[in-house]
Amino acid sequence: MRNIKLTGREVSVVRAIGFNDAMLGSEIQEYTRMEPEDVADTLNSLLSAGFLETVPYYEQVELEQMPTTSFEMNPAYAHQLKASLSRR
Repeated sequence: MRNIKLTGREVSVVRAIGFNDAMLGSEIQEYTRMEPEDVADTLNSLLSAGFLETVPYYEQVELEQMPTTSFEMNPAYAHQLKASLSRR
């Protein structure tokens, strides 16, 4: 098991999405109260690390796609992400 270290923005996004259901990008932005560009950058960093998955599948999300794309946690990393959040 690897030790995951998240930035403050990544923690905010992970907490917004949670571990149960998918969440639209617009809902994540509303929950975190971050600028759209910051949300898109943070989501892309979590996607590239493999921690998130999108519906429909994208390797990277453009700013225009972000509000209508659903994001969910990758179940393979759920345990490690929960542990990372509990250490904060």
